Amino acid sequence: MLAIQITGFYAGILALIFIAASINIIKLRFRHKVGIGDGEVSELAKAIRGHANFAEFVPLALILMAIAEANNISSTMLHSCGALLVAGRVSHLIGLAKTKGSSIPRALGVFSTYGVILACAIANILNYL
Repeated sequence: MLAIQITGFYAGILALIFIAASINIIKLRFRHKVGIGDGEVSELAKAIRGHANFAEFVPLALILMAIAEANNISSTMLHSCGALLVAGRVSHLIGLAKTKGSSIPRALGVFSTYGVILACAIANILNYL
């Protein structure tokens, strides 16, 4: 039986963050009386975009981590990638909550997420070669 416990641990943490972001959108929808879309409410638009960005990038990162773990990539690398992914996704949500434009937390979130995806992709490719 294949065990991917490290990836499972970080997937669990990220799932909780995803749910928290979802709940934030629900609260904003009630506060601003917006059922669909963002109602041209900047705060809601940013929350929706942060949630969508999370949904776009986290699954790929977790899939690559799970494959790396199944390929017996070091637990140190997996924990480093998992921790960086969690920190990056939180940073991105915080940065986007503050502004629609560029911000340091948002940029850190993007670069850390890309770094995790890139590191796991390379590890998986090298494992094959």
